[in-house]
Amino acid sequence: MKDLLEIGQIVNTRGLKGEVKVIPWCDDASIYEELDYVIIDGKEFDIETVKYHKNFVFLKLEGINAIEEAEKYRNKVILVEREMLGDLPEGVYYICDLLGCSVKTVEGEFLGKIDDVIKTGSNDVYSVRNENNKQILIPVIDEVIIEVNTEEKYVIIKPLKGLID
Repeated sequence: MKDLLEIGQIVNTRGLKGEVKVIPWCDDASIYEELDYVIIDGKEFDIETVKYHKNFVFLKLEGINAIEEAEKYRNKVILVEREMLGDLPEGVYYICDLLGCSVKTVEGEFLGKIDDVIKTGSNDVYSVRNENNKQILIPVIDEVIIEVNTEEKYVIIKPLKGLID
């Protein structure tokens, strides 16, 4: 089975000729221009055009030529094959690869597992849940994050004073 990543969600239609309005779930929406096709509901759709307006991407997909056809895909998630996105720069990770990673301090104390990555604008924040379902918020900054290993599913941190109480 192909390794698929979610890169956005269709939230509406645009115009009468079948364009779909997409909320991109990626740091750089211009990645849509580099894709030949996307996968929706297990079906591949070639991308004919990509346009942008504010924080949205508008896609014209081959085979969707009327608003009625586009309506069928409202709220659907857009997937792509991982290898289509190329290699990530060092220190950049897909959220799906971070989810479930164990988080430990440099002293070896287990804090929990990453259950969400929160985008704040200035830096991301890892939401970590321990065995008691208590949430710990870990800022993704160089002073705190010591090591990330998504293959072995762990993150080592050096907590700032007062971060873990």
